[in-house]
Amino acid sequence: MNRGDFHTEFCNKGPVVLPVIHVLDEAQAEKNVQVAIDCGCPGVFLINHDFEKEKLVPIIRSIRGKFPDYWIGVNFLAVTGKTAFPILDELQRDGVRVDSYWADDARIDERRGENDQVEATEIDRIRQQSGWEGLYIGGTCFKKQREVDPSQYGYCARLACNHMDVVLTSGVATGHATDLGKIETFRKNCGDTALGIASGVTPENANDYSDDVDLFMVATGINLEGDFYNIDPARLKQLMTITKR
Repeated sequence: MNRGDFHTEFCNKGPVVLPVIHVLDEAQAEKNVQVAIDCGCPGVFLINHDFEKEKLVPIIRSIRGKFPDYWIGVNFLAVTGKTAFPILDELQRDGVRVDSYWADDARIDERRGENDQVEATEIDRIRQQSGWEGLYIGGTCFKKQREVDPSQYGYCARLACNHMDVVLTSGVATGHATDLGKIETFRKNCGDTALGIASGVTPENANDYSDDVDLFMVATGINLEGDFYNIDPARLKQLMTITKR
């Protein structure tokens, strides 16, 4: 997706902030979605960090029913689009809109040529066959995945642009800020494709990334201190103020 189109979709010229809610149950998810709305966030992601994806599906249905017009994305932890897109299509056919799927690993393989991205191409095919209409955000050189030599970051970024709407990368682990050099390399090689980061963004360092990054997917940087599951409204409002400025 073109950077300009991405920002237009969210009516924001700066990085778009989409909090990631580590779901425990329906009530906790609902509470945190409401916090995001109250803080002016354009959307959220729901992720099943502590249980299997099958338990997240009814929560998605319930949350969509309570927030019918809000932008809601989903991550099934460690599940590629190959498995996720048919599930999302089933939800869509049932009238349950999921606006985006974030895959931790988009299966970009720097050891293969541009026209030999077997797994990523298979995911593309399944996405098209499924009929699901949402935004696909794909983890590339991402935390907890196979380690990629930094010399290959640029090539990975170029490959990724062929297979997803928004290219997403991260630091070495949850809560660890993404190396600025890595982001510079990704920005240069993504060209005009939207780029996001999904670890270590805080109100304190957001300005370091704001020129090159279009999307901040953030959890620990805006959560209550020592709390993996609940948003701190004050920190989220602070981050929103910075990105709008």
